[in-house]
Amino acid sequence: MNEKDWLILRTIHEERNITKAAEKLYISQPSLTYRIQQLEQELNVRILSRRKRGVDFTQEGEYVVQYATDMTHRLNEMKDYLANLQGAIKGTLRLGVSQTFARYRLPGILANFLNDYPEVDIHLKAGFSYQVIQMINKEEANIGIIRDVSDWRGPKLLLDEESICIVSKNKIDIDQLPYLTRINYNTDPSLKSVIDAWWKESFDHPPTITMEVDLIETCREMVLNGLGYAILPAICLEGHETLNTYEMYIHDKKVVRNTWLIFNERSLDLSVVKTFIEFMDKGS
Repeated sequence: MNEKDWLILRTIHEERNITKAAEKLYISQPSLTYRIQQLEQELNVRILSRRKRGVDFTQEGEYVVQYATDMTHRLNEMKDYLANLQGAIKGTLRLGVSQTFARYRLPGILANFLNDYPEVDIHLKAGFSYQVIQMINKEEANIGIIRDVSDWRGPKLLLDEESICIVSKNKIDIDQLPYLTRINYNTDPSLKSVIDAWWKESFDHPPTITMEVDLIETCREMVLNGLGYAILPAICLEGHETLNTYEMYIHDKKVVRNTWLIFNERSLDLSVVKTFIEFMDKGS
């Protein structure tokens, strides 16, 4: 087994489908199937169990995937450590970042960071905050940038605080919100909990949700076209000053959403990680 095999096994395990895994790896399905068969012969175990619409891993297969994951982490640690020994700020920085932050803030930050440290390679995965925490716990990322730290007990750094706003094209009476058309979007469970808590505190009737979309940008465009109101974080409203925005309060305290940088303490042994944290602490 080699590094390529580790990637193959991890990808199939993630996709649970040979065809999708082959597409993701940019190899043919027959080639991928043949390599799995070779590994099964080499290890003298059955790795995969075929089913109608995908594959499952046998008990032995799960162990092999865990081995592949562990070896990938150890290889990355070795590469990072060797780069660290050379003194210069270089190597691979693995980031797990909240989708919204990745869309609206991260591109400029990374451009400035790489301008200062051009020998750094960036590996980035975006997801919901709980997914980013999983990336850190599994050591798939050195640093996470998330929107909620309720499930994180490690070191953290506050990066930003923003309002959660009721947004509409035309002026509205906030007291009438339960009877007005609301547009929802697929968001991080932590933000949904905040919004639901505010709603229960403010109204006795459920909202009138007539549209549910997948992306925050789609939701905002619906609002811009006067199709209803939405509840959105301020980060996505820059450049849309024509919209009417209303801040939200619970017991006279403004409802806000914080953005945090999180990391494991031992990651500070890597100069590239320490440098990025210091870079962000200075306000990037």
